[in-house]
Amino acid sequence: MGETSRLTPVIHNITFDCTGDPYDVGLFWSALLGRPLDDDDKPGDPAALIHDPDGGPGLLFLRVPEGKSVKNRIHFDLRPRGRTRDEEVERALGLGARKVADHTRPDGTGWVLLADPEGNEFCVERGDAERAEQDRPE
Repeated sequence: MGETSRLTPVIHNITFDCTGDPYDVGLFWSALLGRPLDDDDKPGDPAALIHDPDGGPGLLFLRVPEGKSVKNRIHFDLRPRGRTRDEEVERALGLGARKVADHTRPDGTGWVLLADPEGNEFCVERGDAERAEQDRPE
């Protein structure tokens, strides 16, 4: 694996197309994920970037002329930390997300499908505390 892994690509950025201001969409994701936008980014720029402080891929928001026309082929599944799924959904809605569908099952499993201000979809799963509660033996 050593030599091969050094020759394969790594994911540098995950890119979001935006018809509005990339800075505004970046601010939404920055607030949702608790990661700052790049210091060089400002309103009206053609791109905005959120770096991962742990070295993972950045989130890059780019202005494009055409709008979203079909369902996302890739999306984030977010697992809240220190909050329940419902608390995280409410927080995301307060930041500007909109609810697309609620796929929560009677046993508490499932997810809520949301969209960011540009319509990019993402899911919110159960939070860590809810998962621990569900997995605890009776």
